[in-house]
Amino acid sequence: MINKNENQDIEFKEIWKDEYLKWICGFANAKGGKLYIGVNDTGKVTGISNAKKLLEDIPNKVRDILGIFIDVVMKISNKKEYLEITVGKYSFPINYKGQYHYRTGSTKQELKGQALNSFLLKSYGKNWDGVEVPNFSLADLDDRSIELFKNRAFKAKRITENDLSLNKTELLNKLHLIENGFLKRAAILLFSKDPQKYVTGAYIKIAFFENNAEILYQDVIEGSLFSQVEKLFDLLFTKYLKAFISYEGISRIEQFDYDTDSLREIIHNAIVHKDYSSGTPVQIGVFNDKLFVYNNGQLPLGWTIKTLTKKHSSEPFNPDIANTFFKAGYIESWGRGIEKVIASSIKYNEVIPTFEWTSGLNVEFKSCYPNKQKTSSDKLGDKLGDKLGDKLGDKYLSLSENRKMIIKNIQLNPDISINLLSEKIGISTTAIENNISFLKKNKFIKRVGSDKGGYWKVL
Repeated sequence: MINKNENQDIEFKEIWKDEYLKWICGFANAKGGKLYIGVNDTGKVTGISNAKKLLEDIPNKVRDILGIFIDVVMKISNKKEYLEITVGKYSFPINYKGQYHYRTGSTKQELKGQALNSFLLKSYGKNWDGVEVPNFSLADLDDRSIELFKNRAFKAKRITENDLSLNKTELLNKLHLIENGFLKRAAILLFSKDPQKYVTGAYIKIAFFENNAEILYQDVIEGSLFSQVEKLFDLLFTKYLKAFISYEGISRIEQFDYDTDSLREIIHNAIVHKDYSSGTPVQIGVFNDKLFVYNNGQLPLGWTIKTLTKKHSSEPFNPDIANTFFKAGYIESWGRGIEKVIASSIKYNEVIPTFEWTSGLNVEFKSCYPNKQKTSSDKLGDKLGDKLGDKLGDKYLSLSENRKMIIKNIQLNPDISINLLSEKIGISTTAIENNISFLKKNKFIKRVGSDKGGYWKVL
């Protein structure tokens, strides 16, 4: 009896078959391991009659077909002979007649499609987002997205004040987004004016569903990943999600159906870990009683949903994108994101999101208040105007619609930029700046902190 169980590193077989070369291939491509011949599934030695012949045949077949070397040792237990085959981990990909096998858990799987592409890239020290793109230049980058990153990263205290003055080349070198003189795919996605020109499906779809079949309205969010994040959350919290709205004095209090911290973490992770070679966008579906976030990604080899939802190491599918999002303060860097989501959701409403893996990761949030009447956030302009009008009287009501819209958007998003205000309200950045000067002078709003690292506050 062998005092071991089958696991990631151990496999038992009662007899030898040449197809078990696939198992040896799988061990070599994973972490290595041991294959026992003449041992049943329970670890009991059943013995083999041709141990001496196999002692010579197996190493030769492994060498000729797989191109690697293994150790084969004959052992005896209760006068029964069996073989112990020890396979090392190889730093380059091993194939069996053109097939690539991988040991995961106590099973073997053949790698195909995107899983195979990812495995081959990693075998040579590369990730999909780290591949250089020769026909992409600094001129294709969006300056507003770069400035947005700098502001976020400085506010998160993950870059210094000196870093704010870095030019494009210096910043991208510091973020490890340039290699051999070429920008990486990650740079295209993070900062390109039009990443879809280079990467199909590099956008986010969001829709509000009346039921599983009927869509009431939907939006497509495009641009660099940083601009997508800003546009998405602005749209999500003003148009798609509903909240209980109350006031303490003139301060507006919102309580959404879902824990917004958990929701942000899941969406950020969907963007970071998505398999961008799939051509499938990140998808967000909002219902009256639930919300789902789906990304066509891949779990690290050997992982399951259980691995994901328990304490685990950080193994980002797109490490260059993940590093830049971490610098911006959007995600955690130590694999604690899902743990935080679960803990935060329990604290918020004691409802844990469900995680399901099919062709990608689907995370579903249940509504806290599915049957209660809520105030729709897309009606916020009227509600906010009414409440502030009650408190401030003619002073507020006499403001132009543009100035009321500026106050509304600042109330919703204190970090909102001049450019985004211009986009949302539909007037020039100069007009936004002039209106903001008026609102500051008349003490409707004020700037807290610096222009680059601070935020707006409605007085």
